[in-house]
Amino acid sequence: MTANPQTAPARDNFIEADPDLYDASDSSLGDDVSKYTASMTSSIERYPVENGRRYHAFKDGNYVLPNDESELDRLDLTHQMLRITMGNKLHFAPIGEKPEKMLDIGTGTGIWAIEMGDDYPSAEIIGTDLSPTQPSWVPANVKFEIDDAEEPWTFQEKFDFVHVRYLVAAIADWPKLMRQALEHTKPGGWAEFQDFDVTYYSEDGSLKEEHDVSKWITTLINAANGFGRDACPGSKLEGWMKDAGFAGVQNEKFRLPIGPWAKDKHLKTVGAWNLAQIEAGIEGFTLRLFTQFLGWKPEEVQVLLANVRKDLRDPRIHAQFDFHVAYGQKPKVA
Repeated sequence: MTANPQTAPARDNFIEADPDLYDASDSSLGDDVSKYTASMTSSIERYPVENGRRYHAFKDGNYVLPNDESELDRLDLTHQMLRITMGNKLHFAPIGEKPEKMLDIGTGTGIWAIEMGDDYPSAEIIGTDLSPTQPSWVPANVKFEIDDAEEPWTFQEKFDFVHVRYLVAAIADWPKLMRQALEHTKPGGWAEFQDFDVTYYSEDGSLKEEHDVSKWITTLINAANGFGRDACPGSKLEGWMKDAGFAGVQNEKFRLPIGPWAKDKHLKTVGAWNLAQIEAGIEGFTLRLFTQFLGWKPEEVQVLLANVRKDLRDPRIHAQFDFHVAYGQKPKVA
């Protein structure tokens, strides 16, 4: 791939800069720009740390998961799990062989945008996120920007493909997000939303309410909902897309076993990957919601999580949850 060293650029009003770092009375324009740039960088990277985990600084509190190295590694692991789950696909929307412009909302580590940049050299791909945690060396047709997807989108161009993945417990107003995606898709272009419904269930009754893993996931979902963030958006994506005005909306549902207990070889592999990413992320999923929103002590959280980990690794408990992919087209005549 052709490498392009860059930092995540910012547009006007992206950064809540520290006014103490910028003095408009300076006579030198160059000094002004340097100080303002330093202010933006400082504001973005002044990450808060809670209970030993690092979180987003930009729009702090809007997103409950950390953005430290452990979480970034887990996101890349989850990306690989989803590729395996979906038959090595990065998308299902029929976007053609030579799309020109793509947008990846909530790009995270940028891995999806980077791989799409390699697969579609004809396309200019923009990935947005709350934190500049993406790599500096990326395909020449990929760039990253700091942005909050829930604010009004300020892109001047329209996109052939808008991709939104894994924003579970991150969005306060999904219908608004869908409308903005439709608005910024070219007529005849496509949008695709991929997300989880993290309601754990078993088909054979092996997952019971008294299991610690059941108590944990139920409490987590309720806490996220109380915080104003839907923890189970996957099963609603299709309906939201139709309501927003997308045409020909299709939905694909995938089972994600937790652990390698399934008899089916493919599901066994997916389950092993899924268990690995849950174990890597369980602390990050839980700490902020349980301590800040529910008022638990960190020690209480860790005791619960120790018991949850035991359940997750118990081969007698056949827990799973679902992953949904919904995609649709913007009508060619608005």
